[in-house]
Amino acid sequence: MSDGAAFRRMFIRDLVLDAAIGVYAHEHGRTQRIRINLDLLIDDEPPPSLMSRPAVGRDDLARVVDYETIVNATRASVAAGHVQLVETLAERLAEICLADPRVARTRVMVEKLDVFPDAASAGVEIERRRRS
Repeated sequence: MSDGAAFRRMFIRDLVLDAAIGVYAHEHGRTQRIRINLDLLIDDEPPPSLMSRPAVGRDDLARVVDYETIVNATRASVAAGHVQLVETLAERLAEICLADPRVARTRVMVEKLDVFPDAASAGVEIERRRRS
């Protein structure tokens, strides 16, 4: 992002999926509930005087990062097969988010929801940025 650039933050909150994940023998051959949170910082260069321009062209999906595309790719990645580490899954999801060249930075949180009976979750959060 350049100095003075506009940005927007897009997010996906609390996407709960069944995932084949884990390093231990008891985690293989079954799925576990995971929760995914994605935050994307997006370069956003709106046209000048957006409010004074006609509505045609402003309300256009091509102008934005489509969250449905991100969610569908996330679901496909989780469904692709067994992953040992939540860290590996988080890295894969960060790559998905950064695949759109407008995404400058992403924060990905992956949590296992049923690991400990006395904890809501256990997991990892990573932040990755586009290399210039």
